[in-house]
Amino acid sequence: MFKQILGKLPKKPSSAKFWDNSESQAPPDNNNQGGDEVVSSNGDCVSVEVLPRLRDVSISEKQELFLKKLRLCCVVFDFVSEPQGNFKEKEIKRQTLLEVVDYVISSGNNGKFPEQVIQEATKMVSTNLFCNNTHQQWKNKTPEGLDLEQEEEVSLNPSWPHLQIVYEFLLRLVASPNTDAKISKKYIDHTFVLKLLDLFDSEDQREREYLKTILHRIYGRFMVHRPFIRKTMNNILYDFILETGKHSGVAEFLEVLGSIINGFALPLKEEHKLFLTRVLVPLHKLKCLPNYHQQLSYCVIQFVEKDCKLADTVIRGLLKYWPVTNSSKELMFLNELEEILEATQVTEFERCMVPLSRQIAQCLSSSHFQVAERALYLWNNDHVSSLVRQNSRIILPIVFPALEKNGSSHWNQTVKNLTENVLKVLSDTNPELFEECLRKFQEDQQNAEDNKKKNGETWRQLEEIVAAKGHTSKAK
Repeated sequence: MFKQILGKLPKKPSSAKFWDNSESQAPPDNNNQGGDEVVSSNGDCVSVEVLPRLRDVSISEKQELFLKKLRLCCVVFDFVSEPQGNFKEKEIKRQTLLEVVDYVISSGNNGKFPEQVIQEATKMVSTNLFCNNTHQQWKNKTPEGLDLEQEEEVSLNPSWPHLQIVYEFLLRLVASPNTDAKISKKYIDHTFVLKLLDLFDSEDQREREYLKTILHRIYGRFMVHRPFIRKTMNNILYDFILETGKHSGVAEFLEVLGSIINGFALPLKEEHKLFLTRVLVPLHKLKCLPNYHQQLSYCVIQFVEKDCKLADTVIRGLLKYWPVTNSSKELMFLNELEEILEATQVTEFERCMVPLSRQIAQCLSSSHFQVAERALYLWNNDHVSSLVRQNSRIILPIVFPALEKNGSSHWNQTVKNLTENVLKVLSDTNPELFEECLRKFQEDQQNAEDNKKKNGETWRQLEEIVAAKGHTSKAK
């Protein structure tokens, strides 16, 4: 990843007067070169100076020089209101950031990082990520009413040339075997983690991808933070579901949670089951479901695979939030439902099969051919077909009318053909029950026709009575 950063970032311009990477050129003399004063994004006047390269000093001097470079990287520049300002100093910082990342990567077997290094490193990261006013200025400056291409351009953080390397530094620091977790947890504490989680609302997908990877590493490395991370993520998702309905990082949160759920020990704790029923299931009702449905579906299925008794709870939750007028969301629900049913045992299926069969019948009757087609494809799944076959006496009378109407009157030929195949399978499986359902359907159809004629005759008689009274009143 570090090499990819080097390839993606812009090359050093000659006007920066930064040292060349060639071995033949000597490093600048820090004793003879003073620093240039610049105004940082928070309004402070600070000095940026070119320091010697870490590889050019002795081992005894490296740690002190590394600390100086970390302090230099605490200078935060304004990329929003002054994108072209302090160009030389920005390039100095960028090169210094690359060097400190390389130092962490190449530290090898040099022993654990001392506490002072961890402290200065987390301070540098906090200054660039949490105390950076540029991010808020960038969000406030985003105009509305842009087309798709313009929105994509605006959603890119202008500070990314520096932020990307800061995120890479944090990732390498957390993952490094030279980072002592016992020392680091004093500085990568709950406050640090909370601020890191707040950054997930960034509109820049590149930033969210880094945050996702870093959070996963922190969760794996610092066991003491695990309950706090889960609780905080729950609270952010609660706020998203019940209050705002807007958050850019829900998909990334769910991707991390998918890995966390995969590692849950059995039997599942009550805390984890509550998370399923109070967070994951209600997430299906949001309008922006397509943005994170793939990750959400994975999390839900992980729960059902770990504890099959949760299938009834999950299926009833899906039925509660089943879309009425949104066909694309219905297709998502049907896809997820099939995966859940594959992990569902007969006992759990029998608890919810009646309301589920009614919903499937509605999908079969849908005028949107893709919804009807997707519902018919459920019979192609061997496990789902087996569940239906074992409970055909209850399920078939519910879905038969929708199937019979599709076969005779649906406007889409593909749906008609699929319906005929399903009816043939049902007829071969249980001919007696199929004939019974067919007779019942025909009787219901005949009764409906009789009632229609009867209602029509009643209305005709009422119209005649009203017309007769009208003529009588006119004669008087």
